[in-house]
Amino acid sequence: MGTTPVRAYLLAVGAAVLALAAGCVLFPETVYDGFVWHYFWGPVQADANSALCAVREGAGTTYLYSQSECAAAAEPVAEPGYTLVSEVGYVVVLLVALSGVILLLRKLNIARDTDFFLALVPFFFFGGALRTVEDADDAMAEAALFPYPWNTLLISPVIYFTVFAVALAAVVGCVRLARNGRFDGFYRPLLVVGVALNVVTVGYLFALSLTPGTPVDFYPQVLVATLALTAAATAATWYATKRWAAWVHEGTGIAGLVVICAHALDGAANVVGLNWMAALVGDAGLAPAPPGVGGNLVPKHPVNAAIVDFSQSVFPPVLLSTLGDAWPFLLVKLVAATAVVAIFEREMFEESPRYAVLLLIAVTAVGMGPGTRDMLRATFGV
Repeated sequence: MGTTPVRAYLLAVGAAVLALAAGCVLFPETVYDGFVWHYFWGPVQADANSALCAVREGAGTTYLYSQSECAAAAEPVAEPGYTLVSEVGYVVVLLVALSGVILLLRKLNIARDTDFFLALVPFFFFGGALRTVEDADDAMAEAALFPYPWNTLLISPVIYFTVFAVALAAVVGCVRLARNGRFDGFYRPLLVVGVALNVVTVGYLFALSLTPGTPVDFYPQVLVATLALTAAATAATWYATKRWAAWVHEGTGIAGLVVICAHALDGAANVVGLNWMAALVGDAGLAPAPPGVGGNLVPKHPVNAAIVDFSQSVFPPVLLSTLGDAWPFLLVKLVAATAVVAIFEREMFEESPRYAVLLLIAVTAVGMGPGTRDMLRATFGV
């Protein structure tokens, strides 16, 4: 009896996991402390405990809350956020996970068109909203809804697996109900579930903002500014490509618009959060702006920080004082999203429809998830 694709996939993934586990057991300081913990689990622990960094000491972890202590600590030291090593690692995990999901979707015999992708759009937003709940929990301290270690489920990149599990449960449940005759198709019920999750999550944040004594505020002007900039950037990109490079959208259609909008949101949220917060919130005479430089937020990803540093070193002060230093990130996101959309030729959907749809999902999630989180984080002041 030959090896089936599912069996081959499980054997390959299982062998890789066992090899990594064996390395952690046989060479704990090198493999676990110096690689797994340093680049992947340590940043999550530091973030979950609101520490500036975490230090691996023997079999335990120490959390530090001052820059001087972190600078003086002996390696391995992990700081919240991503590094180039961790981002490459997560890309590898994403590709492996996509392969497994394709096998699952084949078994369920679904996801052969972009309607499935569109039905999942609310779940991309839900991921960012759920991450903002963890941000609010950090500010709530003892009253946190998800205390440590449960809050690690809501911290990047673990939250991607959390949202994936929720979405997978929703997909399987809606497919089963539809095939049992409860619904006429599963796309609409799946869409409703995603919208309902967002109503609950964002509703919880809004309720906190209305509760006296909580550190959660509500700045509608930030939300409006982010959505307006997102809409303008998306419309401009869509119009320009439709007019001068219509071939870009031949394979994706309306799904391509969603991809561009997702990354426009990520870029716009960075511009508003990093450059406009002080003006939008501070000048309004409302509660103090979230912590950052001059009332603005600070970049959390290496790419964001690198682009901001590049802007500050290249552009003249008069331009920086007028437009800020984060707007090139928005341009980069729009160009990258357009380039990705152009890759999805019509033949890709004809030859490998499930793989194409899953790539659309992955590309959109890595834009809309962080973008939603940054937008809501600034909107609710957390």
